[in-house]
Amino acid sequence: QPLQLRPTNKKAPSSLQMSSSAPEPRKAGVSTPEELAAFVSSAGDNLVVVDARHPDPEVEPGDVKSLAVAGFPSSNVIGEGEYRPRAVNLPWSRESGGMDLLPEGIAKDTPIITHCGGGGRGQMAKDFLESNGFTNVLNGGGPKETDCWAVFGEK
Repeated sequence: QPLQLRPTNKKAPSSLQMSSSAPEPRKAGVSTPEELAAFVSSAGDNLVVVDARHPDPEVEPGDVKSLAVAGFPSSNVIGEGEYRPRAVNLPWSRESGGMDLLPEGIAKDTPIITHCGGGGRGQMAKDFLESNGFTNVLNGGGPKETDCWAVFGEK
């Protein structure tokens, strides 16, 4: 789409800003909506969604914005919550460079989608799970990636 120039300050109309209605590019590693749709469809009730956002806004101030769009799962027991029943919250820690692993009994080939607010920590969580033997993991981005989020966000 073409860029549009528009004034940004009424007192100084010569001050122009470039704007575009094109969305920001996805972060590296975030799957496409088509990849996610096929993954979710084939996973069925075996799908697990790992929410890597941090519940403490002091630790991750950026999560406040995404939490306004989509809250944490209502339970951290897969299949038991009313809101986002296939999801668990396992915050990615930038400080330690890790996170808790999924509960015992989750098979290493379980279909897993990781996410955070926009995909950065979701990718780190994906890499971490894969380094711990999980073999079927995609990074779904997060609520910021609205087309991706529409595929799995309520799971």
